[in-house]
Amino acid sequence: MKTKISIMLLSLLSFISNANVLPWQSNKIYNSGDQAFKEQKIYQAKYWTQGDDPLTSGQWGAWQLLSACDQRCNDAGTGDGGTGDGGNTNSDLPQNDGNGGYTMKSSVLVAKETALTNSELFTQVKASIKTRDNALVEAVQASASTNPDNVKRVEAIISQSQWENTFPMRNSAYTYRKFLQAIAKFSGVCATYSDGRDSDAICRKSLATMFAHFTQETGGHDGNSAIPQWQQALVYVREAGCSENGSGCNYNAECTPSMWQGQTWPCGKDAAGHYLKYFGRGAKQLSYNYNYGPFSQAMYGDVSVLLNHPERVADTWLNLASAVFFFVYPASPKPSMLHVIDGTWQPNEHDTSLGIQAGFGATTNIINGGIECGLGYEKPQSVNRINYYREHAKALNVPINNDEQLGCKDQKRFDTQGAGALNIYWDQDWGYYPDMPEGKSFACKLVGYQTAYSALTTGDYQQCVSHYFKVTVIE
Repeated sequence: MKTKISIMLLSLLSFISNANVLPWQSNKIYNSGDQAFKEQKIYQAKYWTQGDDPLTSGQWGAWQLLSACDQRCNDAGTGDGGTGDGGNTNSDLPQNDGNGGYTMKSSVLVAKETALTNSELFTQVKASIKTRDNALVEAVQASASTNPDNVKRVEAIISQSQWENTFPMRNSAYTYRKFLQAIAKFSGVCATYSDGRDSDAICRKSLATMFAHFTQETGGHDGNSAIPQWQQALVYVREAGCSENGSGCNYNAECTPSMWQGQTWPCGKDAAGHYLKYFGRGAKQLSYNYNYGPFSQAMYGDVSVLLNHPERVADTWLNLASAVFFFVYPASPKPSMLHVIDGTWQPNEHDTSLGIQAGFGATTNIINGGIECGLGYEKPQSVNRINYYREHAKALNVPINNDEQLGCKDQKRFDTQGAGALNIYWDQDWGYYPDMPEGKSFACKLVGYQTAYSALTTGDYQQCVSHYFKVTVIE
């Protein structure tokens, strides 16, 4: 056994000693153990680093000097010996295409994107927003044995008759089947947790939370009706006073092609050449092209589908899926409502200093904190949400602890120092990198404000680099 281990160690050391070492690149991400060379010396990264020059790292810096350059440096085929003088022919670097632009390997860009989004929170968010193929969603029927497991869990909690009794005033477009299809699209909703969390309890609480906000956003709010207000949800499938062919309710200011929003999410036009209308539709009243586009991307992998057919958000299962989409997606620096409910998000000291605690009140802060929260008293909308939540929780057998913060009167807005803050958009890295062509980064960085490129959408990093640096991506 000892001999085998010795042979394995010798093989590993031989592999390490024979592996090519590439020249250090100022815009490249290095993880612990990665090696690079500069000025004929080989260095090894002690921990994650980007932009830290090995020559100036020092004893306490990110790099450890290993040895002088040997054959491994020469075999890398760099051409400039790692001096960073611009003559580097490493094929992982941007290559001049002879037409004023550059080419870069797709594998290099994918590796960079992976390194930048390789955090626990990113992993958790990506898992929670995962979607299923629309063909599977379209096949969902009540009580079907082929329904996904999360749909079966929801069916066991709320039956079709209970759905109809809970929402007796609902618009006919909000059917039980469409509700199940909306759940089916998002595998992270009412999922099975394998870490000891109570999956059924989380599902019940998720549904009670969603239903309470449905009631506030699209409810009848008729105090004179014999039907209690908490059961008056889903009355509106289109924004009150708006119609597909009527005047007004256009929401088209961001359709202008000169604006980046209009370029990223190009608005569709009708037969007369007028922009289509992006007024509120569905249980969450999805509005504006910059929301229809990302939702379309999540549902179809194509921003244009719902920009050309916004009526689908009212007439198909998307009328409820649009609300579930908002439930699972974080709006940085806010966490997602799902992560507040299932315990993935836990307030840190900064959140606590802002008065933000785990509970239903935090979901109100996520939805409309700028208007309803932090005023020292509960606004009428927040009071409504609390009352609706209590009733829906009772109907779904959801216990409410005495210490749960149901309101948000003492909560300030989420900010970038909170536990849920996650930069989820790409923007140009404006840094100066002397060892790169033209001193440019040929990279994008994560930012917290909305841009044309989402870190939650596969391929957007490459599009960001291509756009800002005239790069053609090659396989």
